[in-house]
Amino acid sequence: MEHIVIIGNGISGVTAARHIRKMSDKKITIVSAETEYFFSRTALMYVYMGHMKFEHTQPYENWFWEKNRIDLKQGYVKTIDTKAQILHFTEGDTLKYDKLIIATGSKPNKFGWPGQDLDGVMGMYHKQDLENLEKHAPNNEVCKRAVIVGGGLIGIELAEMLNSRNIPVTFLVREDSFWNGVLPAGESEMINRHIKNHHIDLRLGNNLKKIVSDENGKVKSIIIQETGEEIPCNVVGLTAGVTPNIDFIKDSEIETGRGIKVNRYLETSVPNVYAIGDCAEQHEGINGRRTIEAVWYTGRMMGETVAQTICGNRIPYNPGHWFNSAKFLDIEYQTYGWVFGERGRPEHEKHFHWKHEDDTKCITIAYHKETMAFLGINTFGIRMRHESFDTWLTEKRDVDYVINHLPEAHFDPEFYSHYEADILSAFNKQTQTVKP
Repeated sequence: MEHIVIIGNGISGVTAARHIRKMSDKKITIVSAETEYFFSRTALMYVYMGHMKFEHTQPYENWFWEKNRIDLKQGYVKTIDTKAQILHFTEGDTLKYDKLIIATGSKPNKFGWPGQDLDGVMGMYHKQDLENLEKHAPNNEVCKRAVIVGGGLIGIELAEMLNSRNIPVTFLVREDSFWNGVLPAGESEMINRHIKNHHIDLRLGNNLKKIVSDENGKVKSIIIQETGEEIPCNVVGLTAGVTPNIDFIKDSEIETGRGIKVNRYLETSVPNVYAIGDCAEQHEGINGRRTIEAVWYTGRMMGETVAQTICGNRIPYNPGHWFNSAKFLDIEYQTYGWVFGERGRPEHEKHFHWKHEDDTKCITIAYHKETMAFLGINTFGIRMRHESFDTWLTEKRDVDYVINHLPEAHFDPEFYSHYEADILSAFNKQTQTVKP
């Protein structure tokens, strides 16, 4: 019986296992060093905030795996012998495979800061990070202040978590406006104000110089690069992005770049070895997308795709139009298609921006300044339907069509306020191009 081994029990690896089982009787083993059972990584913050218990983050009951004949093995893979098709574990044991799927995800970036490995320094990605946070920041008596380094989506989540326990937070962001490498100026500036309104000490244009230790090897303070200011703290959250977790294959014959290089079929340079999820790197971006995408839904799609290939239906990975969603404290964010920030915006891309007077709702629509083709939309504080924008992008609708059909995309419940009329009026005034 063909043995499929999957390294990693995140959304990518587990989706692959589930779909291989649906389509075949192959032997399946999932290897993980983090936890015995699959859990929803994006739900970790809600455990700390008291909205759920850790067991609630596990989508499947513990009996699910045995019932579906999916073997679970805990352990760290030390090396892969791709010629003999054997995994070697740090404990000395081995596991033979016929086909191997690498789905090891990401790890937080570290940039060689002095003190970055001290007790009390953590990311916010793994279950162990949650355990470390409970240990070092259970309340505002044990943790007098936390410092977060890096202004992405994980950073804002960690700030919200600590804020929920009334722990003072200083937020170091190297950019001069929050996430402005991704967000257009109006949105980025609105989020700056929103963070400060939650009594978070946002330090824009500030970098970490070093983390200072106390006499017991624990975090005592940090030093800011630009000013030399020392900020006493008990916890440092490193949220300056993530890197594919592939150190254990660096000495193998599998081709790597920043991640594990794969083709459109998610095949690596070595026969019978595949890579999916955050650790996989496409040779070229698909439809303008990044070559590495650390996003939940693309990991799930890769798992479904590789399962088809392994079960005899070799199909290319096709993630479709870009979309994503997140929260900035209590403001929901959605993006569909391409809306570039201030840096790297193509010459042809023009933006229409509308913001509500309460400073917690806005949209930005990107379109081609010559053809008027709709390119993408960001929404803050207003929920829109994915299906609507996915269809309009596929149909190559123009911006006039999208603006006039926004009510069809509205997703908020019946009694929520609607803003489409205000948006249409503002667009008409700005462009004078919309026909009645």
